Amino acid sequence: MKILSINKAIKHDTLTMTTIKESELASHPDIESYEYIIINGGDGSIRRVMQTLKHFKNLPPFILNPTGSFNVIAKLHSVPKLEVILDKLAQKQTPKTQIQNIYSLNQEIFLFSAGNMGDLQHIFLAETLRFGILKHGILKYLLAAFFLLPVHIIITPFMLLSSKHFFIFTPASFIANFGNFYGKVQAPINIELDNNYNLIELDGDIVTIKDSILQIDTWGHMFIVVS
Repeated sequence: MKILSINKAIKHDTLTMTTIKESELASHPDIESYEYIIINGGDGSIRRVMQTLKHFKNLPPFILNPTGSFNVIAKLHSVPKLEVILDKLAQKQTPKTQIQNIYSLNQEIFLFSAGNMGDLQHIFLAETLRFGILKHGILKYLLAAFFLLPVHIIITPFMLLSSKHFFIFTPASFIANFGNFYGKVQAPINIELDNNYNLIELDGDIVTIKDSILQIDTWGHMFIVVS
């Protein structure tokens, strides 16, 4: 059985895995020959891996080893511990998978979150706080939310009505659309901004989009091992 582990060397009594860094993924040969790919990291790592692999047609199921601060995707799918999945594979059992939708924003992809509203400011401040005892864990995100709370209370109503701002958060799919908040991407969303260099939050990453027009749509899906 061929298993690829990204970002961390995994040891198992009976399974042998190839280990590479996320930065080596683009040049790694025969990606589609693996039966499973393990992503060690948080939501941003999952997004970046899928961004790198988005041109492949027949990707294997992905096993998530959530080591980030929030791990939204892992929580949404109730992903079991890595050891449980590996033991099943070692026993030649076929684990169950669930579909995770993937969305596109111009040349970038994301899995559940995108925007340039309060989410952008929150991630930016939280990443600024990523040092010392705040480097790991969710405390930096909680502090960022606390510091920004007065600002969010004041400006969020205006941003929800602004044609230049938007926020997509698909775990809140029970809210299809409220102002410029989207819980679903049911049809293409086009947003025209003021300039050609825009900071956008995607699954907790901050990326620069070099275009004044954002085109957001469904893109595809990935299979995540869930048991």
